[in-house]
Amino acid sequence: MAATVDVEKCTGCGACVDVCPVEVIALENEKAVIDEENCIDCAACVAECPTEAISVPE
Repeated sequence: MAATVDVEKCTGCGACVDVCPVEVIALENEKAVIDEENCIDCAACVAECPTEAISVPE
């Protein structure tokens, strides 16, 4: 399962965009959006997110 973004917590800082090794995260309308089809579930974005807005389902 791909990482998901809680848009209520996301501040649009872009930290997750910079750390994603497969470049599947973009900012749209000042919120992170993940291309779930191409996400490799590495969780780099989870560790980088300062507001804990991103999670990877177990």
